[in-house]
Amino acid sequence: MNATNPPPALKAIILAAGVGSRIRPLTDSCPKCLLKVGGITILERMITNIRDCGIGEVIIVLGYLDIEIENFVSSTFPDLSVQFVLNDRFAETNTGYSLMLAEAFANGNGFVKFDADVVFDQDILRKLIDSAYDNCLCIDRNIQLDAEEIKVVVEAGNRVVRASKTVDAKLAIGESIGIEKISSTTAKTLFAELSTMMADPVNHQDYYESAYERLIDRNTPFHALDITGLAWTEIDTKEDFASANRLFGQHGKAADQGHDQRVAVV
Repeated sequence: MNATNPPPALKAIILAAGVGSRIRPLTDSCPKCLLKVGGITILERMITNIRDCGIGEVIIVLGYLDIEIENFVSSTFPDLSVQFVLNDRFAETNTGYSLMLAEAFANGNGFVKFDADVVFDQDILRKLIDSAYDNCLCIDRNIQLDAEEIKVVVEAGNRVVRASKTVDAKLAIGESIGIEKISSTTAKTLFAELSTMMADPVNHQDYYESAYERLIDRNTPFHALDITGLAWTEIDTKEDFASANRLFGQHGKAADQGHDQRVAVV
């Protein structure tokens, strides 16, 4: 397959500030994104996918064990155009705060945002970049929706109405996998909304989806991009980690494309 051509100046933002407490002791001295799945670190696979799909600039928001991540990226991808952003309040904030910190480096461009603990088939990113939607969330419909999943509700035309953990699972079409495309126009309003939210410490534990929902309520269009059947997994627990290694096997795609590819959160 030929490399996807992203929209002009589309950047990648990777949120990698978290501690990964649910997978300890594996993360006691190793950031979660540097754990190996199928013999390759989560972050190396992610950056390789990003570059293979034609995105040339990467922003990584760091926090826990930041130096280890920065050193790894610098040595593994010495020619990568990368900006490191430090969330020095990572222990008391969440993904909304981390995403806000990337604003200056995004510099008004559109971007694809990645949670750093997601392992995914490159075809997901190609499909996302090629989508006609300006703003879209990758959604897997073949998921058992429990309390921890970001559950997505849509209306006609796949337009997103809600996206949060608190959504009634009976109303949701599936789970947002933690990879989204945001247009340059929406990026400006999104960062402004995040700045407003994070000015109040009561919002410091909010996920970035809270800002998405605020924009949705003001009629900014977000759409659901169905990636059901393509391989991906989010790694939160040791059980997830073991399942991910079985799923992705040695150095490549999922071993069995004929089965449900997502590793369920335990």
